[in-house]
Amino acid sequence: MNKLTDLLAQYASYHRDRRNILTHLVGIPMIVLSLMVLLARPTLATLGGLPVNPGMVIAALLAFYYLKLDLRMGAVMTAVFVLGLDVALHTAPLTTGAWLAWGLGLFLVGWAIQFLGHYFEGRKPAFVDDLIGLLIGPLFVLAEVAFLLGLRKDVEAAIAQKVGTVR
Repeated sequence: MNKLTDLLAQYASYHRDRRNILTHLVGIPMIVLSLMVLLARPTLATLGGLPVNPGMVIAALLAFYYLKLDLRMGAVMTAVFVLGLDVALHTAPLTTGAWLAWGLGLFLVGWAIQFLGHYFEGRKPAFVDDLIGLLIGPLFVLAEVAFLLGLRKDVEAAIAQKVGTVR
């Protein structure tokens, strides 16, 4: 169908167990937020009084990539990134211990949840075979939420045609 569907189908082929998908709906946002938190503290520059940090730069690059893949999903991901970056900016002034506790805590718990899902699936994570899976994971979560809301049925059908239905 298109590059979006191909990438989501490739990722979805590792995620056909409903329990695994549910763990990803929790774990991936935790991991993404953890990275934003951990990358919010170092300031690279200041633009208009706003500190620019590595998390913002990476989020902007990812947003651009997602927008190129699909305008609607890219726009939603951009909004999600803005919200996550706002949360992350509020953690930057915390004490080093509190900032690290939030960042590392979210990261470790998020990955633990991910691996629990892959235990249910009986299959290794997608990124083990292709690192692009690390970029597609957040988009997969957004797509799954859209499917649960009855949106993007065309994309859902194309993925199911390529890799089968969720069990």
